[in-house]
Amino acid sequence: MMPQRVYLVIMDETQEARLALRFAARRAARTGGAVHILALVPQQDFSLFGGVQATIEEEARDRAEVLATSAAGGLTSESGLVPVILVQQGDGPQIVRDYLADHPEVSALVLGAAADGAPGPLVAHFATSHAGQLPCPLMIVPGSMRDEDIDRLS
Repeated sequence: MMPQRVYLVIMDETQEARLALRFAARRAARTGGAVHILALVPQQDFSLFGGVQATIEEEARDRAEVLATSAAGGLTSESGLVPVILVQQGDGPQIVRDYLADHPEVSALVLGAAADGAPGPLVAHFATSHAGQLPCPLMIVPGSMRDEDIDRLS
């Protein structure tokens, strides 16, 4: 039996992340694969009183969990796929590298690029000087694509 293709999508509140998830889900459905959703909670750069800091971090984590769960629900209802979901806090590129190192079954890292301006920090990081260090292909979904375009291409 051939190993299952696993598409890793980094989820946040942006339109481009939603498009990347749509692309990955359609590819996974067509290839008998699976989707992993990794929601990132940025490390807080400021230090407040302990209780306030902890509350802010907990709220950010809760938002990320709701976002990932909502995205997973949409994915399941549309494609029947039940994704693996993980929420991690810290440095985004390092978390993604660690996830890929711990999950050799990941076949592709699927990121969405912003439609305007800079492509986004993860795309900029992994598509430039670190592209050659990835253990899997990097797929970048342009943020200017429409759902119909993604459906046609995937």
